[in-house]
Amino acid sequence: MANSLPKIALGAWAWGNDGTFGDHLTADSLKPIFDAAMKAGLNLWDTAYVYGMGTSEKILGRFLKDYSRDSYIISDKFTPQCADYSSKTPVEDMLKTEYQMLGIGNMDIYWVHNPVDAPKWIAEVAKYFEGKADVPVIGVSNHNLAEIKEADEILRAHGLRLGAVQNHYSLLNRSSEDSGIVEYCRENGISFWSYMVLEQGALSGKYDTGHPMPAGSGRAETYNPVLDKLEIMNARLQEVADKYKVSPAQIPVAWAIAKGTLPIIGVTKVEHVEDAVKACRVELTPDEMKMLENTADSLELNLIRMWEKKME
Repeated sequence: MANSLPKIALGAWAWGNDGTFGDHLTADSLKPIFDAAMKAGLNLWDTAYVYGMGTSEKILGRFLKDYSRDSYIISDKFTPQCADYSSKTPVEDMLKTEYQMLGIGNMDIYWVHNPVDAPKWIAEVAKYFEGKADVPVIGVSNHNLAEIKEADEILRAHGLRLGAVQNHYSLLNRSSEDSGIVEYCRENGISFWSYMVLEQGALSGKYDTGHPMPAGSGRAETYNPVLDKLEIMNARLQEVADKYKVSPAQIPVAWAIAKGTLPIIGVTKVEHVEDAVKACRVELTPDEMKMLENTADSLELNLIRMWEKKME
C-alpha cells in the first residue's frame, strides 16, 4: 500500500464542524473540493469518528458513494475516548459505526488515535484483526517512541506489524524528529504521517497581527497570541515561495515531503486542493530547508496542543 499512496493525504478534520476551526461547512460546499481532489489523483482521505462525532465520516461517506471502492483510500481511527469500555467487542463496535458512516466494508489504514490507556487499545486492535483476510495498515497516532515500539511488539505477537505513525509534525514542532521517531520509522519501513504541517493555517501566510484567526475557534486561542512571531516565519516562507512561484502555504508541505513524511492537509476550499497539487512538485534545496528550520527554531514557540504531548 505504501508505494501506491499519493504524496499527500487530505484531512477531513474540519469537516466535523466541532469548533476547532471556527467554520461551518456543509456537504454541498465540500463536494466540489472532494471531486477536485479525486480528479487530481489525491484520493487518500483521513478522518475519525471523533471529528464531530461522525459528522466528518458521514459527509465523506456521502461523497464516496459516487466512486468505486478501489478508487479511493480511507484512513480512519479508533479513538479511545469514544470507546465503549463496557463492551466485550469495543473495536468491532467502533468499526461497525465507522463503516456505516462511510458506507464501506473495510479500512485501508486504521489507527489507534492516541495513547490513552496504552497499550490496551493496540492490543484490542491486534486481537480483532488477527487472522483476518482483509487487514488494513495498522498505525498509532500521538504516540512517543517507547509507545510506538511497544505497539509494534504487541502487533507482531499477533502476526501483524505496525505500518504507520501519525504525529503532529511541522516546521514549528519537530519533536517527533528530535526524539528519533522519524528516523525509527524510516529504518523500520513504517510510514510517518505528519499532521498540522500548516499549524491549522498559521503557516499559510493568511494570518498576521492585522488579520487574526476567527475569534472563538480553538486554533485562535493558540496562534493569535503569537502572530508577531509567526509573521517572521511566514516572511521566510514567502521568500521561498516567490522563488518557486507558489503560495507560502505550499512550502511547509513541500518541506514535510522532503523530510520523508506524508503530510495530511486539511481541505475546506478548492484552492487548498490546488495548493496541495503544486506542493507535490516543489523540491526544496538543503540550504532552503536549513534556513526555514533555523528560523523556526529561533522563534522558540511551544505549540503542543491539549490532546498531545512533547515527543521524547
